[in-house]
Amino acid sequence: MHQHPTALVTGGSRGIGRGICLELARLGFAVCINYQGNQAAAKETQELLPADIDSFVCQADVSSGADRQRLVDAVITRWQRLDVLVNNAGITSVGRRDILEATEESWDQVMGINLKGPFFLCQRAAQEMIRLQQEGPPAAFNPTIVNVSSVSAYAISTNRGDYCVSKSGMAMVTQLFAVRLAEHGIRVFELRPGIIDTDMTAGARDKYTKLIGEGLTPIRRWGTPDDVGKAVATLVTGAIPYSTGEVLNIDGGYHLRRFP
Repeated sequence: MHQHPTALVTGGSRGIGRGICLELARLGFAVCINYQGNQAAAKETQELLPADIDSFVCQADVSSGADRQRLVDAVITRWQRLDVLVNNAGITSVGRRDILEATEESWDQVMGINLKGPFFLCQRAAQEMIRLQQEGPPAAFNPTIVNVSSVSAYAISTNRGDYCVSKSGMAMVTQLFAVRLAEHGIRVFELRPGIIDTDMTAGARDKYTKLIGEGLTPIRRWGTPDDVGKAVATLVTGAIPYSTGEVLNIDGGYHLRRFP
């Protein structure tokens, strides 16, 4: 039986996912770095982890049931346990079309990766976490699921309708599993990153930098993957033990409503 706590991070090859992998490794977690297409980036993330941390990379498309099964099986086969699931994999709206021009193809792709995948990974991870509780000694860390959503769960972008709906749906997925799994001691949280310095925001760098400088966020700087990673680390250590289903905004205060 693997003695160190273990974590599966979807979309862990770069950006926010990489920041999360690094922070979990610093806590002593063995880490499975999932990626869909960029193996080189996933390997680079692995190389950045501390040398004494057990880790491996695993290709899987979270929108595919067969891939999800293979992904979790790989974690259990290697470590015999799963203590933390971070549902981070996600894509933005394909083509960023106005909602009057949006396509079913984009809808299906975005929903498959951003919503269906996390829902069924929560299900499978929970089943494994419950089984391990029944069969083995308690883990060093309480089992935890963290769903990485976005401020787009409530902040509307009419050229990314499918993305906004998928992130809004993530809020309900989090609440559903938080209630269902509380009796098993499994806590479920939602993170809502704001403007984070990643590949996804690179195309709008000048626009966002100007808006931040003008006060869009009370904390006037870009967020970093490290900011999100530290939030995940806080949640999985059990530092907030009497809480589940909560939303943690990692957005520089963007969610705060203010009169002009």
